[in-house]
Amino acid sequence: MREPFLDAVIVGGGHNGLVAAAYLARAGRRVRLLERLEHVGGAAVSAHPFDGVDARLSRYSYLVSLLPRRIVDDLGARVRLVPRRFSSYTPDPTCGGRTGLLIGPESTFGAIGAAADQRGFEDFYRRSALVTSRLWPTLVEPLRSRSELRAAVIADGGIDTARAWQAMIEHPIAEAITTAVTDDLVRGVMATDALIGTFAALDDESLLQNRCFLYHLIGGGTGAWDVPIGGMGAVSGALAAAATGFGAEIVTGADVYAIHPDGEVHYRHGDTDHKVAAEHVLANVTPAVLAHLLGETEPETAPGAQVKVNLMLRRLPRLRDQTITPEQAFGGTFHINESYRQLDAAYTRAASGSVPNPLPCEIYCHTLADPTILSESLRAAGAHTLTVFGLHTPHSLATSDTPDRFRDTLTSAALTSLNSVLAEPIQDVLWQDAAGRLCIETKTTSDLEGALGMTNGNIFHGALAWPFAEDDEPLDTPARRWGVATDHDRILLCGSGSRRGGAVSGIGGHNAAMAVLGV
Repeated sequence: MREPFLDAVIVGGGHNGLVAAAYLARAGRRVRLLERLEHVGGAAVSAHPFDGVDARLSRYSYLVSLLPRRIVDDLGARVRLVPRRFSSYTPDPTCGGRTGLLIGPESTFGAIGAAADQRGFEDFYRRSALVTSRLWPTLVEPLRSRSELRAAVIADGGIDTARAWQAMIEHPIAEAITTAVTDDLVRGVMATDALIGTFAALDDESLLQNRCFLYHLIGGGTGAWDVPIGGMGAVSGALAAAATGFGAEIVTGADVYAIHPDGEVHYRHGDTDHKVAAEHVLANVTPAVLAHLLGETEPETAPGAQVKVNLMLRRLPRLRDQTITPEQAFGGTFHINESYRQLDAAYTRAASGSVPNPLPCEIYCHTLADPTILSESLRAAGAHTLTVFGLHTPHSLATSDTPDRFRDTLTSAALTSLNSVLAEPIQDVLWQDAAGRLCIETKTTSDLEGALGMTNGNIFHGALAWPFAEDDEPLDTPARRWGVATDHDRILLCGSGSRRGGAVSGIGGHNAAMAVLGV
């Protein structure tokens, strides 16, 4: 069935596709968004994963830092975010977690014998903010070249900013971290932001880890990661409401199976094949998936390297560290077995083909900041949710085993790592579902690839790119200037695979829409 000619067809209904649809529809463009699943949101969704348990968990992505307030305000989207009380807590693995480092209003560097590092730690992030605060506004502006952006940032900040730029963007981040502090645990807390979802060594000359580090610190210019009220599904729901409110057409259950460079899109909806043509096609899919739809050779994609375990608890677990309450420990990011040496050892073990032991993990508790995702009865009972996010589990490990067995292996590794610093096994405080099963849900890179089409399970759709163009890159078309170009003029990237995509930001969708509008 051939459809009327449109201004834009958006392939993929993740949050970036919704942002693009909303901006284009607001500008009066005729827009159709096609989503393969029966719901929109992509990785930014909430679900009831446990039978008979009225808790709506953020199933894949879970915190928000990179979503500019400008996008929310432009679209009138009802997105509410709240800060966490603490930055992080890290049990010291050398003593089984009997002491630890709390960072926040009541930091405890002295508790782990690292009082001398507190100033170096704080100075490191102060210097980093000299760069991130200046880069942050540029993510929703046309790309600048490396030299142009560096000159602008340094001119505005002086010699300290020049040194911070060099440390973050020109040399492996390991150098800056190990120069700033000496304690192994403090170094590890700083290093994790370079490794979340990224498989690289901290001293890798490719600087892949630096790019990951930059994006984890750049949000809002401060790097603060906030909790979405109502869960990630509430974010996507607000963006979808904005898009349809402006007149965008959203079609779910629409399986796109071919795209032509001339702007024609073929998809199947129910039992009917459809053919629709548009002035522009915005691809909110990975670059590899787009190549497949175009019938072209798929580019190599960096592997995803994480596992996410969702837990439902009867109460927060007791800690071995008696000086810290569970509410303090889980009030920010709870780091487990993430000292600098442990992170290095985990990378080496994973690169050799084995699951790290212990598995570096970090935990986030949504319900301490936002209990609205729980029913009133669960709240009254003292229930909580935990998200355990494991590092250095590259997709190559998943492909060497069966999906179910690999999922079980990573679940066990994550829970074992967590139990190594608790005063009681986490299994003892897990809620049970209607069938008496412990409330555990694990999502691996294989699950992301199978369910969401994320090539190699990479949550960023591939290796993250710097938020600028290299000096020899042409910026001679709107798509190139906004970092959303493909090899075909009428087809643009609008998701995490775009130049400044990655994480829940809406930046890829915004920038693709600006390119279409010729801004």
